[in-house]
Amino acid sequence: MCLLVLAWRAHPRYRLVLAANRDEYHGRAADALGPWDDAPMLAGRDLEAGGTWLGVDRARRVGVVTNFREMIRRPAGAPSRGGLIPRWLAGTGPAGRYASTLAPDAPDYAGYNLLLADRDSLHYVSNRAADFARALAPGVYGLANHFLDTPWPKVLRVRHGLERWLERPDADPRELFALLADRAHASDGDLPDTGLTPEWERALSAPFVAHGEYGTRCSTVLAIGHDDTLQVEEHGFDASGRLTGVAAYRFVGAGWLAGNPPAPVQL
Repeated sequence: MCLLVLAWRAHPRYRLVLAANRDEYHGRAADALGPWDDAPMLAGRDLEAGGTWLGVDRARRVGVVTNFREMIRRPAGAPSRGGLIPRWLAGTGPAGRYASTLAPDAPDYAGYNLLLADRDSLHYVSNRAADFARALAPGVYGLANHFLDTPWPKVLRVRHGLERWLERPDADPRELFALLADRAHASDGDLPDTGLTPEWERALSAPFVAHGEYGTRCSTVLAIGHDDTLQVEEHGFDASGRLTGVAAYRFVGAGWLAGNPPAPVQL
């Protein structure tokens, strides 16, 4: 997951709204958003390491992870960052408690950012930040592959779009897919300097990364109402940036469709 924006307790209808693009190598196999047979969660699945980038459970707890962009070699034998989300959603405790359990093993991982939301709180965790974990106040946040709210052009552009969306009480969360579909690059003068070549900095500066080798694999919009209604939809893309499938789920009130959830829509 390489770009996400979210609104926490900043809308009269929804306590959490999240819009995110997952960027990954196109050759890395993954399953689309869906219920897991071996864990009580709804998520995509990385078929190489077995984890996920974004998931939600029946208690409406949400977890999202992004890698931290840094030009150092990943530690040999480092555990998969994608395993942090299933571990969180397999438990029952609050976000803050789970975040505190991660601190002792944090140096073993390559760099990561983690957002954990339960019914009452939202926490930001990063093993590259001076303050490893902290609770976030109600508001609007943006995250890519650096610290929370680092003002990269694509983060600012999509976050401002979310802020405009929040001004309309009856706005449809699915409208946020238009923000995630933005393929415009930042101007050369505004490109981040993260150690990549200028060509890669330019390619990755777009909210939707369209590149034949590495790019946006899926876009996800999730909204949880103050009444616990949950709606989540994922759009999958191939290496040419063409839409290949849609998985959409909706759960009303405190309910959770067990045993026979709706099947994803395949295009």
